[in-house]
Amino acid sequence: MVNNNLTQAKKKTGLTAYLTQDAVKTQINNIIGGKDGSRFISSIVSAVSTNPALQECTNNSIVSGALLGESLKLSPSPQLGHYYLVPFNNRQQGTKEAQFQLGYKGYIQLAIRSGQYKKLNVMAIKAGELIAFNPLDEEIEINLIKDFNERENAETIGYYAFFELTNGFRKAIYWSKEQMEAHATKYSTGYKAHKGYTFWEKNFDGMAYKTMLRQLISKWGIMSIDMMKAFDGDMAVMDGESPNYVDNQPDEFPETKEEVKVEATEAQAEETTEPSAAQALFS
Repeated sequence: MVNNNLTQAKKKTGLTAYLTQDAVKTQINNIIGGKDGSRFISSIVSAVSTNPALQECTNNSIVSGALLGESLKLSPSPQLGHYYLVPFNNRQQGTKEAQFQLGYKGYIQLAIRSGQYKKLNVMAIKAGELIAFNPLDEEIEINLIKDFNERENAETIGYYAFFELTNGFRKAIYWSKEQMEAHATKYSTGYKAHKGYTFWEKNFDGMAYKTMLRQLISKWGIMSIDMMKAFDGDMAVMDGESPNYVDNQPDEFPETKEEVKVEATEAQAEETTEPSAAQALFS
């Protein structure tokens, strides 16, 4: 437990000044160690400095989200794409907060580290490639376009993901592009409005890969403790004793001053609400 003045901290001081406060540094070092604590502080300051909208978020939400990523041994670097801290406006609290969002590469990293997956893949299927997919036996027949540039420029018609566990169990799913667009429209109000700020609009394939892996692993895969912690915290604000979920499907949020209503989500109903160490830091 920490002092109430940290629990209720808003964006009153710059992040660098906030992180150098003795009470905050002590809590960080107690969780991840003194040497790693210095590296953690440096990496978060660097990541936030490149995003003006993120600088407007409460220090508490930034640090709590970043500590969750650190506890999973994932990098905040946008180039690696393990996880992101995404700003959104909390209308109920009257603040801008940073939401922890796992990238599809983060899901892959956690699956590999579990040691349970012999094979794991997710990919876009291009026009002319799909011959057949049988959902009963989960066999797919594909005629891949051989030329790399031609394939990159071809229209995407669907998404395929599969895994094989070390014990031999296999599972595969295929969604058409129309299914994925319906999913995005249903669960992301930002995408439904098509205002140009959502990850779905900026990188539809990346969000589709994440959705496929999330559907595949959460329903049929073996989940390590870290994987369960990541699923619990994904697409939520780490503040208080449980993750706070936002939007219909909180995949992304505007980096503008447009207000976003905070409400319960499908993810909240499906996932555990037991707080992780990172979530409980400022409780």
